[in-house]
Amino acid sequence: MNKNKSMNKNKSLSVMLGDRRVGTLATAANHLVAFEYEDEWIRNGFSISPFSLPLQKGVFMPKSYDPFDGLFGVFSDSLPDGWGRLLVDRLLLKEKINPAEVDAINRLAIVGASCMGALTYLPESNLSLTRSELTLDEIAAECQKVFESNDSDNLDELFQMGGSSGGARPKVYYKIDGQEWIVKFPSSQDREDIGVQEYKYSLCARKCGIPMAETKLLESKECKGFFATKRFDRDGDKRIHMLSVSALLETSHRIPNLDYNILMQLTLRLTNDYKQVWQMFRLMCFNVFSHNRDDHSKNFSFLYDEDKNRWILSPAYDLTFSNSIGGEHATTVDGNGKNPGIKELLGVAKNIKLDQNKARSIASEIHDIVSEYL
Repeated sequence: MNKNKSMNKNKSLSVMLGDRRVGTLATAANHLVAFEYEDEWIRNGFSISPFSLPLQKGVFMPKSYDPFDGLFGVFSDSLPDGWGRLLVDRLLLKEKINPAEVDAINRLAIVGASCMGALTYLPESNLSLTRSELTLDEIAAECQKVFESNDSDNLDELFQMGGSSGGARPKVYYKIDGQEWIVKFPSSQDREDIGVQEYKYSLCARKCGIPMAETKLLESKECKGFFATKRFDRDGDKRIHMLSVSALLETSHRIPNLDYNILMQLTLRLTNDYKQVWQMFRLMCFNVFSHNRDDHSKNFSFLYDEDKNRWILSPAYDLTFSNSIGGEHATTVDGNGKNPGIKELLGVAKNIKLDQNKARSIASEIHDIVSEYL
C-alpha cells in the first residue's frame, strides 16, 4: 500500500439529517466510535436508535467492537454490505489503498450522502471517479465481470450507481419517471431468472395483504428481466429515517439468532400498534409458506414518521425463494427453523396475544394464495 494514500484521515464526522446536524461521531479507544447528540437536536429531534441512543445529553459508546466494527448499529446500517462493500474495496485497491486498513468512520465518509435511509455524513471523502452511461444489460455484464475477475472497466459507474447498497446481489439506484428506484441483477449464485422470481413474489405478497413498495420487471435483451422496486426510504426529495432490526438490537445478521416471537414483541414495543403486529404476522406466514428463509435481521426494518412522531414497520422487501444456514430459516418460528408450519405460526400469535381464530384464518388464506401463485 502507498502510505501517502491512507484513507484514515477523519477522526470525527458530523451526522446530518437533511440540513440539520444530528450529532458527532468520533474515534475512541479500542477502535470504538463514540456518538454525541447536538443540543439543538436534543431539543427538537428524535432518538435515531431508541434502545441504544436515547435522546439525551452525554457521550454514547458501543459496548464492543463487534458486530459493527466499533459503530452503533444505526450507523452501520449506512454502510454498504455484501455487493456494495465489494465495490468499495475494489475501488480502494484501484487507488492503491488497502481496504483492510480503512476504518469504519472513514468508510462512512466515503459513503457520505449516498447511503440508504436519512442520515448523511460530513466531511465526505470523495474518490476520484469517472462517469459513463451504461444500459441495464451492460451493468449486468459488468457485475458478472466483478464476480468472475474481481475487476470491471466500469467500477466507478457501478459504485456511483449502487456502491452504498446492502445485500449480496448487485444493485443500482435508478431513476424511473423522476422517482428513485433500486434495480437488482443476478449474483454469481443466482439462477438467471431471479428477477422474474422476485417480481412474482412481490405480486404474491401484495395479494396476501403485505404492504410492499411498487415493483416492476424491467426489460432485458439478455435475460427475462430485471427486478426493480421503488425506494421506500425516499419521498420525493425527502429522506426517511430507516433502521433495521439488526441495528435496533445491535446484533449481527450473519448469525441466526432471532425468533419471530422477538420480532413480534419488538414491533409492539416500538410501534405500540397491533395493526403493525398483524402486519408482521402476515409477513411471517408468507415467509414460511413461500420458502423465503433468508429472513435475517437486516431484512426487517422500521421507518420513522417525523410528522406523526412514531415508528412504523417498513414495507416488506427481499422476498424470494431462499435458504439460510443449513437450509433453515434465519429467524426461527416459535423455536423451529427447519420445518415450521401452522402450529408454530399460531404459537407465535398466541404469545403476542393475537386472536387465534383470526390468526388461523389469515395463515390459511396466505397458504392458499402462495400455493396458487408461486
